Amino acid sequence: MTAGFDLQALARQIRDARGVAHKRDIDAVVARLGLDSRHAAIPVGDDCAAIPDGDGHLLLAIEGFLDGFVADDPYFAGYCGIMVNLSDVAAMGGRPLAVVDALWSRDAAAADPILAGLSDAAALYGVPVVGGHTNTRAAAGNLAVAVLGRASGRLLTSFDAAPGDDLVAAIDLRGRFRDPHPYWDASTGTPGERLRGDLALLPGLAEDGLCAAAKDISMAGVIGTALMLLECSQVGGVIDLDAIPRPQGIPLARWLTAFPSFGYLLSVRPDRTPTVLARFAERGIAAAGIGRLDASRVARVRGATGEEAVVWDFVAGPLIGCGKDDAGAAS
Repeated sequence: MTAGFDLQALARQIRDARGVAHKRDIDAVVARLGLDSRHAAIPVGDDCAAIPDGDGHLLLAIEGFLDGFVADDPYFAGYCGIMVNLSDVAAMGGRPLAVVDALWSRDAAAADPILAGLSDAAALYGVPVVGGHTNTRAAAGNLAVAVLGRASGRLLTSFDAAPGDDLVAAIDLRGRFRDPHPYWDASTGTPGERLRGDLALLPGLAEDGLCAAAKDISMAGVIGTALMLLECSQVGGVIDLDAIPRPQGIPLARWLTAFPSFGYLLSVRPDRTPTVLARFAERGIAAAGIGRLDASRVARVRGATGEEAVVWDFVAGPLIGCGKDDAGAAS
């Protein structure tokens, strides 16, 4: 519970978090590359690049991993290369087709646990690794992984949340932290059939018209990810901190910076929210309405007493520069 919390201090902590700071780097990179969402049929700035393909879209995503993470937990880094990219594809209502990777290591022995993680995750999630780049004579270990997917129906985007929508959080709480990192792992050790079925929930929601906007919870955490979703859709809203699904015994401040292996935010019309919540509940995934969107373009958090604190005012300034009328891209 947030009773007794210094809500203003918590809002500052969210703004200053490392994961949010990394997202602020996006704007300058996009400007240098000359990307412009304003004239694109599909705005740049979502979890995947979306490329029209017949009656659907090809989805292309890539993730790079911090060298410290690769060095500290090489198996899980390789595993995450598959897992987090598939999460990006699912967040846009798609299903994965294939994966490629780029790997640098000091020698073959250092590469082996990374490759083992990639191989195990590919088998569990049922997506093939079809190629890539390998260098086992590098000065340090680094990893990047890309995935190709396809959405056959309507896309879930970061640009279609609307005032009046419920903000829904769906997170698999059946996991553990991989200390000392902020990664909440509800994937390793889980049967592949369950992992694949859980991911299929997102494209199912898109294909059945139950949701139009979604984003997977990233290193920015629950609130930081919500900020990106709100900015892209040029909306505001209030988030009830006590409504966020959270494992027992995990302090709220730590949970707000967690990167869950299965975690999504969805913008849902209120009449469809019960159906959406029920679909996650059927698979044992915690889901709840955690707030309501409005036209204010100001993101706020609310505590148990009803007190509110502003986390970001998008009228005063952007976070990632990816509003509907802005040039920009996110990852």
